Amino acid sequence: YQTRFDLPWGWENKQVFVRFASVNYLAEVWLNGVYLGQHEGGHLPFQFLISGALQPEGNLLVVRVDGALAPDRVPPGNVPADPLHSFANSVNYPPGSFDFFPFCGIQRPVLLYAVAPAALEDMTVTTTIQGSAGSVHVLLDRPSGSTARVRLQGHGADLAAETGGDALALDVPDAALWAPGAPNLYDLTVELLRDGQVFDRYCLPVGIRTIQVVGDALLLNGQPVYLKGFGRHEDFPVTGRGLVEAVIVKDYALMEWVGANSFRTTHYPYSEQMMDLADRLGFLVIAETPAVGLFFAESGLRRRLQVCRGYVRELVDRDKNHPSVVMWSLANEPHSRPLAAVPFFRELYDLAKSLDDTRPVTIVSHIGVDDLSFEFLDVLCLNRYYGWYTQSGRIDEGLPLLLEEIDAMHEKFHKPLILTEFGADTLPGHHAQPPEMFSEEFQAEFIERTIRAIRTRPFVVGEHVWNLCDFKTGQAVHRAQSLNLKGVFTRDRRPKLAAHKLREIWKE
Repeated sequence: YQTRFDLPWGWENKQVFVRFASVNYLAEVWLNGVYLGQHEGGHLPFQFLISGALQPEGNLLVVRVDGALAPDRVPPGNVPADPLHSFANSVNYPPGSFDFFPFCGIQRPVLLYAVAPAALEDMTVTTTIQGSAGSVHVLLDRPSGSTARVRLQGHGADLAAETGGDALALDVPDAALWAPGAPNLYDLTVELLRDGQVFDRYCLPVGIRTIQVVGDALLLNGQPVYLKGFGRHEDFPVTGRGLVEAVIVKDYALMEWVGANSFRTTHYPYSEQMMDLADRLGFLVIAETPAVGLFFAESGLRRRLQVCRGYVRELVDRDKNHPSVVMWSLANEPHSRPLAAVPFFRELYDLAKSLDDTRPVTIVSHIGVDDLSFEFLDVLCLNRYYGWYTQSGRIDEGLPLLLEEIDAMHEKFHKPLILTEFGADTLPGHHAQPPEMFSEEFQAEFIERTIRAIRTRPFVVGEHVWNLCDFKTGQAVHRAQSLNLKGVFTRDRRPKLAAHKLREIWKE
C-alpha cells in the first residue's frame, strides 16, 4: 500500500506520529524511503514517530503486509500433522487453525497526529465504590517539571484537583454508576501545565463501576450480573473485516432489540469505534486477544508465547479505560491438554494481572474439565455444541451431557461459569416440522432449551450465543458458501427465527 500526504500547517515544531489501528498480519512501514519498523499481529494499534523523516510536501508512506499463515504466528496456520493437536491436517482452506476467514491487509484507519514535544504519555483510570460514593483514581505518565490539573464533570459533579505527582483521586458523592441500562459517563479532562501555561490536554469519558468475582457470582457494582449476548465477528459482505461504521451501529441496534447486554470480542480485539459505543450504550464486554487456535508443540512455542505477551500488553494498554470492558480473555479454544499449556497461560495471566488487577482474567476453553489452567484463572468459560457437532440432531441426548460437564467443572474448580459459545448452523428460509438440523426451527429450539437448561445451575453467570450473524470462513465440506451459518441474523443482518425466540427469552 502507498499514499502521499503533505505536512499539515502548524505541525513543524511538534512530534508527529503515524498510527495504524489494525494491519493484519505482519506490517513493515517506510516513510520517504526511511524504514520506520514493523508490527506483528492484527486488530491492535501501533504507531511510529515520523518527525525525523518528514518533508513539507509529497511525503510517501509505504506499507508492506504479509498475511501468510504459519505455525509460529498467532493465530497459527499451516500447522503440521501432530496427534497432540486436534486441528492439524485442517479440513479448511485456507488452512487456518480457526473458523473464520483470514482476511489480511489494512483493516482500520491510518491516522497522522501531532503532540507537544513533551506531552502526556499515558493515563490509567480506575474506579472504586463505597456506599453511594465513587472515587476516580488517575495515574499519569507525564514529563517531569510539569503540573497536572484534573477535572471531572457530569451528573451534577464538577470536581477538580492539581498535583505535581503522578497519581490522584477524585471522590464523587452520590455517584451515578455505570451499568447496562444506565451507562452513566463523566467527562474527565487532564491538563499539563508548565510555568502556569497549559501545553497539553486530554479528555476521556469515564464510567464509575466495579467488577469482581465473589464465590460463584460475578458482581457489577457489588450486585450479581448475568451476561446475555453473543460472540460475533467483524465481517460483512464485500468489505470483509474492513471497518464499516454503519455496520457497527446496526449490530448494536440488533443486540439492543434482541435484549442482549454483553458480547465477547471473538476472536480478536474489535475496533475502537465498537468499544467507544459499548461505553455509551451500556454493553458489558469480554475483551479477547487474537490468540485463537493456539497449540503447544515445542517447535515455535517460545515465539508464540512472546507474540501473545505482546497481545496482552497492547490490548490492556488500548482498552483499560473502558468501563464496558469487564473481563480479559487470553485466548479462544487453545488446544491445551499438553502440560506445556499451564505455564504458558500462567505467565500470560500474571502479566495481565500486573497490568490491570481490577478485572477478572479467563481463557475460553473447549477442553473443559481437563483444562488445568482453570486452576488459577478467575472465571470458567466453555464452548460447547452438544446436539450439533456431537449427538447431532438429538437435543434430548445432548443437554444432559452438557449439564453433567458443567457440574463437573464447578465441582473441580468452584468458580462461576459462562457458556461462551453454543448454537447451530441454520440455512435462512429452511423450515422443518418436526425440527431438523439446519432448519430455523431447530436452531430456535436448540438455543432456547440450552438456555433453560444452564439457568438451572446457580454458578452459571452468562450465556453467549454463537453467533450474532453468519460470517465468512474457509472452504470446507461442512461450510456451504464458505459461511459459518450459526448466526441468529444473516450476514446482511436479517433475523432468523432464533433471533425472535431470543428476544422473547431475554426480554421476559
